[in-house]
Parts: sequence; C-alpha cells; structure tokens
Amino acid sequence: MKRLLRLKPIWAFAVYALLDTVCAGMGMGVPFFCILLGFPAGWYIARLVIQENAGIRPMLRKPLRYAIFYSLFTVALMAAIWGMTVPMLFDPSADLANFGIPMILYEPRASFIGWLVLMIFVSPLLQLLATVFGTYVTLSVWAKES
Repeated sequence: MKRLLRLKPIWAFAVYALLDTVCAGMGMGVPFFCILLGFPAGWYIARLVIQENAGIRPMLRKPLRYAIFYSLFTVALMAAIWGMTVPMLFDPSADLANFGIPMILYEPRASFIGWLVLMIFVSPLLQLLATVFGTYVTLSVWAKES
C-alpha cells in the first residue's frame, strides 16, 4: 500500500492508462468498467493529496485536475476505438441498422450518432464524476478521522 502511494506521477498515470485500456477491452469498447475504475482512481488521487499536506486549496484543485486528466485519456481511448466508425455516417451504403449497436432512438442514423456521443463523450464524463465522487468520499472520511 505504501509502495503504491510512493509511485512517481508518471508511473501512476502509466499504471492507470494500462488499467483503463484493459477495462475498455473488458467492456469490448463500451467503457462501463472504465467508469467503475473512476472510484479507485479517486481514492488514489485523494490519498496522494492527503500525503502532500498542502492545505485546503490544493486539496480541492489537484484532485479535479487529475480527474480531468484521467478522463481526457479515456476520451482519447474511446475516440481511438469508436472514431474509426464516424465515416460510416457519411457513407450512404453503410448498414447502420445491422452494425450491432442498440437502436436507442428507433432510427439507425440517429441511434448511431447517439451511440457515438455516448461512447466518446458522455462515458468519460461519467468517469470524471465517479473519480471526483471517489475523491470526495475519501477526503470526507479522512477529514472525519483527523
């Protein structure tokens, strides 16, 4: 545990990037597990900030900055996975109805656009919220103990 908290930030991000990639692979491109990874990432970020003993202002700014940075990695990962399918929107011969995504809007093109927005932008935002929530819970438990 102490060894994990003594990691340099670049190594910690490398471990996170590896775990985020594995989570995206486990979800077969759907970042459900990446969103869940936000909770332990938030815990880890809070523990790092607590160790620094910098004061209340950095304790509130740094976790948000780290959470945004981690979420941007997930945006880039999802853009790499799903971005290759964007040209299908402009291809009149593309069979969007049988692409394998759920028809959430009952029309193939609208459902495909909604799916891409959900995968590339909304899911990393949910991961950001999970990370901030995990950080907040950890900081509030720590504040109650000390």
